[in-house]
Amino acid sequence: MSSKTLRRRLHHGDVDGKRQEHFDASGLDSLNEPLLGGDDYIENNKIHTLEDLWDDERKKAQIHWTFVFSNLIAQWAQWLANIVIGSGSLLGRFLSLPSHALYLQSNSMLPQPLSPVQEERLRNLRQRLELPFDGSKTEHQDALLQLWKLAYPDRELPPLKSDLWKEMGWQGSDPSTDFRGGGFISLENLIFFAQKYPVSFQRLLLKQDGVRAEWEYPFAVAGINISFMLVQMLDLHAVYPSSLSGICFLRLLEEDETAFDILFCIAFQMMDAQWLAKRATYMEFNEVLKSTRTQLERELALEDISSIKDLPAHNMLR
Repeated sequence: MSSKTLRRRLHHGDVDGKRQEHFDASGLDSLNEPLLGGDDYIENNKIHTLEDLWDDERKKAQIHWTFVFSNLIAQWAQWLANIVIGSGSLLGRFLSLPSHALYLQSNSMLPQPLSPVQEERLRNLRQRLELPFDGSKTEHQDALLQLWKLAYPDRELPPLKSDLWKEMGWQGSDPSTDFRGGGFISLENLIFFAQKYPVSFQRLLLKQDGVRAEWEYPFAVAGINISFMLVQMLDLHAVYPSSLSGICFLRLLEEDETAFDILFCIAFQMMDAQWLAKRATYMEFNEVLKSTRTQLERELALEDISSIKDLPAHNMLR
């Protein structure tokens, strides 16, 4: 199958032999990610798992461990059915964690002092997270064009609005419309990936590994979703990250200020590997992203992980 065929998008392809101009994403299960679905769909079709409800509570007030613990007990009866169903539930993941992770989990809600290095790097990371993508800013336009140069070094730069952007996996002719929820940091993540691990970046961009689906995930939009997923998983919008993964990440951030960007590259490579293993299609993207998150959480909780490069999945990058 040619690379051109592999990059075909649902909105200009056909399903069950019938041509259609636009793909209706209203039937997808939302992971509460910013893309691969319209804004109305995202707001109206959230999956209220235990983890989602817990995240909502963290957003309403500054987390204190006693508040979280008492709130968990108060809602235990309501959540019990959801906890015991499915291997991806909080209880299932809790029971699958090693003893090292169980110890961290039991103490994850306790306030932890940050080192000066952690404070500075976490503050810098949050400043990046707060910056939205603005297509009217020259520096943001330049960054978008830089990504094109890195992705297609032998091709001419397209206009900022062109159907050529769809070949990279943007949903339309104007990439700036795909950043809602992802922010400028998601573009920085893609640029970092292309510069730091060009071989892996190109193989994912061109879908060169494995037997691909007829309807592949859109590369660029998938990257924005991965950035968004990592921010949620690491609890980076909280006053202090209280999730197990967030606490583990702070140690990695102290060791390497680019830890978030490298974790993005790892997550992208991991997501594609799961995509191939599941023989997934476009309709199953959110399911694959959930599995990727679960695998990342397990790796972050492993013992003897003192650096981002200690994560087993880091070996996938090249």
